[in-house]
This record gives sequence, C-alpha cells and structure tokens, in this order.
Amino acid sequence: MSGPAADRPAAETPLAPVEHGEGGVAVPLPSPYSRREKIARLAWTVVQATLFRWSFHTWYRWRRRLLLVFGATLQPTVRIRRTARIECPWNLEIGSETSTGDRATLYCLGKVRIGSGVTISQGAHLCAGSHNYNSRALELLRLPIVIGDDAWIAAEAFVGPGVEVGEGAILAARGVALRNLDPWTIYVGNPAEPVKARERPDGVERSRAS
Repeated sequence: MSGPAADRPAAETPLAPVEHGEGGVAVPLPSPYSRREKIARLAWTVVQATLFRWSFHTWYRWRRRLLLVFGATLQPTVRIRRTARIECPWNLEIGSETSTGDRATLYCLGKVRIGSGVTISQGAHLCAGSHNYNSRALELLRLPIVIGDDAWIAAEAFVGPGVEVGEGAILAARGVALRNLDPWTIYVGNPAEPVKARERPDGVERSRAS
C-alpha cells in the first residue's frame, strides 16, 4: 500500500494492566483472576441478567437460592430486590433481616460482610475494589467492606473499599464514605462527615440476643 496512510505507524494494541521494565518496555501483568473465577463471573453474569433479573419482585427466596448456588453466605430472611447488581457473590455475606434495594450495587471484588438489620437503599453502591494509584500498572486491590448491624446506607450513597461502617451508623443519601464510620452516628456529605449521634432504637439489643 502506498500514500500517506502507509507512512503512519500501525496502531498499538494496548496491554492492560502493564508494568514497565528496563528500557520502558511494557510487560503484561498476570490477571488478578484465576481461570475458575473468570468462568464463575461469566456464568453469574448470565444468571443475574436472566433468572435473577426476570424474577418477580417479591421472589426473595428464589434470588437467595441463586446467590447461594454461587457461594454467597445469606441468612434466610435476607431480602434483595431483583434490580440490585452483585459482582462476585462468593465474596458476599449478609446477616438476618437485611434488605438491599432496587439498583443497589454490591461490588464484591473483595469480601463484603453486611450485618443483621441493615438497610442498603436504592441506588447505594458498596465498592470493595480499587487500584494501586502509586503504580503505573494500577494493579487491582480487593479491599474488604464491613457494614455493622442496624446500619443504614441511604439512597445513592457510596461506601468505598476498605471502609468499616459501625453498628447503627447512617450514611445519608448520596453521602460518600471513604473512611470508617463510627457506630450510632449520622454522616452526610462528600466526604461524609458526622452531624449528630443516633439514638439506639428500642429493642435493638433484645432482638440481637434472641
């Protein structure tokens, strides 16, 4: 081939992720996912987009069974809406009487442990994954998230990787938690800041002991 197009170098195929060795040569890094996990993620993607998403909105038991098949640890009273999005369910653990609302995202690249009596409201996002920004390769980091009993992650709020939300804490709508939240405290804003203490509801200690 001749002409101006022939003088242009061919487009390079990106290598991601990469690290740069001697002489700045890009060297592909091994995948952070095992072959088994890749297959499981593909299978779960298909199941979540069909059997999970197409289920009737009150079929909580059916959705629990699907998640259990893929390795999640769920108590029998867990309620997850059909439009919730869950990644890597084998990294998910949820206690009793906990609800996850419509369009909530549980991004469980790392372990996500949600206690009992918790509310994850519509559009909330728990993100247990990030990247090492100190490296040019931006290697994947799987940092766990823990949500304590009786906490409330309100609508469209975001909980970042490595964060622990204390028992009874509230992260208000569209709040962003990038550090740990103290128990029985209400947080608002981006980044989330404490605004007041939350009184412990009557019967909480009794219900946990029963």
